[in-house]
Amino acid sequence: MKVTKAYPGVTFVAASVAVVLAAPGVTRAANNTPADTDDAGNITEVIVTATRREERLLDVPVSTSVLSGAALEVIGSAGQDIRQLAFTVPSLNIESSNGRTFPRFYIRGYGNTDFNSFASQPVSLVYDDIVQENPALKGFPIFDQADVEVLRGPQGTLFGRNSPAGVVKLESAKPVLGQFSGSASVSDGTFNTADFDGVVNIPINDTMAFRASTQGQHRDNWVNAPNAPPGNQHLEGYDDWAARLQLLYKPSDDFSALFNVHGRTLDGSARLFRANMIQLGSNAIVPRFNPATTYADGYNGQSYTSLGANAHLTWNTPEFTYQSITGYESIRHYLTIGDIDGGYGPGAFSPSPLPSGPGFIPFPVETGGGIRSHYQLTQEFRMVSNASGPLQGQAGIFLFDENVEAIGNDYVYNSLQLTDTTLSRQKNDAEAIFGSLEYTFTSALKVRAGLRFTEDHKTFSVPYTNVTGGLPPPESASARASRVNWDFSPTYQLAPDVNLYARIATGFRAPSFGAPSAGPPPLPVQIARSEDNISYETGIKAEMFERRASIAFDIYYFNVSHQQLTAVGGAANVTQLLNADHTIGKGAELDFEAHPLRNLLVNVSASYNYTRIEDQGLAVGPCFNWGPGAACTPLNPLNSAGLAEINGNPLPQAPRFTGDFSLRYGHEVGPGELYFYTDMSYRSAINFFLDEEKEFIGAPLFQGGLRMGYIWDQGKYEVAAFCRNCTNEIRVVGGINFENATGMINDPRIIGGQVSVKF
Repeated sequence: MKVTKAYPGVTFVAASVAVVLAAPGVTRAANNTPADTDDAGNITEVIVTATRREERLLDVPVSTSVLSGAALEVIGSAGQDIRQLAFTVPSLNIESSNGRTFPRFYIRGYGNTDFNSFASQPVSLVYDDIVQENPALKGFPIFDQADVEVLRGPQGTLFGRNSPAGVVKLESAKPVLGQFSGSASVSDGTFNTADFDGVVNIPINDTMAFRASTQGQHRDNWVNAPNAPPGNQHLEGYDDWAARLQLLYKPSDDFSALFNVHGRTLDGSARLFRANMIQLGSNAIVPRFNPATTYADGYNGQSYTSLGANAHLTWNTPEFTYQSITGYESIRHYLTIGDIDGGYGPGAFSPSPLPSGPGFIPFPVETGGGIRSHYQLTQEFRMVSNASGPLQGQAGIFLFDENVEAIGNDYVYNSLQLTDTTLSRQKNDAEAIFGSLEYTFTSALKVRAGLRFTEDHKTFSVPYTNVTGGLPPPESASARASRVNWDFSPTYQLAPDVNLYARIATGFRAPSFGAPSAGPPPLPVQIARSEDNISYETGIKAEMFERRASIAFDIYYFNVSHQQLTAVGGAANVTQLLNADHTIGKGAELDFEAHPLRNLLVNVSASYNYTRIEDQGLAVGPCFNWGPGAACTPLNPLNSAGLAEINGNPLPQAPRFTGDFSLRYGHEVGPGELYFYTDMSYRSAINFFLDEEKEFIGAPLFQGGLRMGYIWDQGKYEVAAFCRNCTNEIRVVGGINFENATGMINDPRIIGGQVSVKF
């Protein structure tokens, strides 16, 4: 690299990048593009709303990653959904056993594997300031975004619902007054993986503007299922459409009103379960495994429709800003049906002589579940100080009301003939009052503190079931909990662009319910008690070399009391809620970005997350050992009841190392810019369940992406070619341990092209 006086510090930046890249398990989590740089090629200032007011990322005393621009565009170009954020942010993991619906989030290894329609999660998803409480809401597509902010650690003071692990905060691009503009992007690739994004911003008059955004994603069915019923023998395709309409009314600087209506419709395959794809005695995929073939013989499909609206009203005075945020979310329809055993035939335990396979299949399982009716109402009132002076603050109240009716169905194998159905209902209301203060003691020292009181109440019932023999009583229950959560964060400015911070924070998750089960063993309505988290964090954030590089590094420790855990499967095939006495986590996170040359941008991020369950008596059902010679490999000791003792185990879906790296290089060619972009992500091995079994420890996963394109006419036009998962690395990313070595896999390689235009 040639160094001149115009680029001071470049030598040191390059050396720093080289050192970071040499570290094991490192990848990327930053996101800027040349559009995010000034005329001199410096990195522009990143403004976030992590503290519910606009601040420089540098000044926020929270471990935070921000995504915008090219990073989000790359995620969507090959049909990826919100789960792909896990490959761009340190300490974030997102997975789903329901495909493109019902994603489950984990931050620093702390999350919830529960797939119940009423499941709560310790990671809160907040979309345009509206919490998306039900997991089925959390899959709403990412398009026309201003940014995505990932806040790690408890956020129990300023955010309205359960968030002891952190918050994923998505902010849509807003209407702009006095400007007619828009964009359109079309891409297509392998398996006819197509994506369309369209945006139009229309000024109505001097005080009003309208913005319409939409995204459509499609993939052809690319997996053959020769044993499935006619009409369902080609799977893994989808049609996923979403739209957002926004109206801004701003008659003066003192008042504005923003109205938002949005919806989504999805039709496609449910997650494919693949029987006996894991080699017993290892976690390797069986030889000659073909991702494009499944041997399931039951129906597989899912459909989903949601609709929501919100209104943001803002009044500004010299002393305070007053806000009213009203939100409505409704899952209008959700049903997913799958052949859970992942094979064909009636199984080895059936008196029928019909063959079963592939490999040993004990019995067939065809189930379905979904949401029959749902609504969520939220209301928040906030006041934020505006006056100058060393003391600043905000305060408000938050109200939450939700009603969910969910169904669970069992079917005769190889058909859609119902054997039984159960309707369950949960009602949840919560109220909170909160406040936060910030005091600047000196030009270098600033202290923040927050407090929140929350009251949460839930009721659960089973209005209807036709399960043979009924369900064990009780079939209804209620739970109430209240908490005071707080946080304390001093920040010390070591230099004009270098801040050292510390943070102590607490978080809380209200009690959760589990639906009753006829068994065996029979289980009544289950209640998991509240969980509480206290977290300690310290870190440094800095901009360096005349804003040609930035770095954020932190270390943390947390302790969760009575964490809600979900035991899934095992030989008894039960889903059981548990509370662990304690779980602890500790680790470190790095975000590094460098712009050594005006046309070269490098991003590196990494995380180390160690988690451990601490409960001497906690045990769960081990994996299957059904057929002749078919045995999994438990790694935990068994107690006198034959249950696996999980004390000392890591949390499920919690990789020890994650990392990401990206590089963008551009070069002027003719009237435009030819650019090259690559990103690579890595996560270490993960445990799928609470107990450890050799077959169900997911192997490390590496994925790489490439993109080459040409931009011209001041960024108005772009053509690009891309690939995702370029090496076509196929890994088991989830499993089922109650029957056979059944697994789920990641997306295959997608190669395609994209055309974009802005106006």
